[in-house]
Amino acid sequence: MTAPRTAANRTVLATAGFAMLAGGVWLATAHDPIANRLPAGWPTAASGTVLLNRSELAQLRGHTWWVPTVTTASVLATVLLAWWLFAQIRHRRRPRLALAVAGGHLRTRALEDVLVERAVALDGIRRCHARVHARRRRVCLSLHVWLTPDTTPDQVVRQLTTLIREAGHAAAPYEIDTRLRMSHVTHRAHHV
Repeated sequence: MTAPRTAANRTVLATAGFAMLAGGVWLATAHDPIANRLPAGWPTAASGTVLLNRSELAQLRGHTWWVPTVTTASVLATVLLAWWLFAQIRHRRRPRLALAVAGGHLRTRALEDVLVERAVALDGIRRCHARVHARRRRVCLSLHVWLTPDTTPDQVVRQLTTLIREAGHAAAPYEIDTRLRMSHVTHRAHHV
């Protein structure tokens, strides 16, 4: 997920959360046990009150700007939130890397599959998960390997370095940044 999209998601969620928190706090101050403990000048809601009573609502509806403004704001908020929701669930195609060869492309999913297949074939690796992100002229490769119980990381690092170097040659002219994470597969006790 890209940084602007993540920032937009967090902003929308924080705004919605803040609005709900403010409403909840306002409603909580309507109860006598809480309202009695607040300072004298604190704005609290009286017990049994509503945000707009009928006379205030009728007065607002009397203004010519009220109904079009509320309708427009409601429609606009609904459309923006629906657009944001559909942007979250839209399936995006995985990027293809344009290679140095004329007309040559490399699918990032294919690169991931080959890296996983080659890594699992190495001695000492039980499982592997690879993720490739293409950014401008760089490729970010994230590898997570699970080592067999009797393997130490230094036994595998040289082989993985060779594998990553080969992936860098395959993805040329892109530069590869690699993040490697290693985990151990533990011996599981048999249950009786």
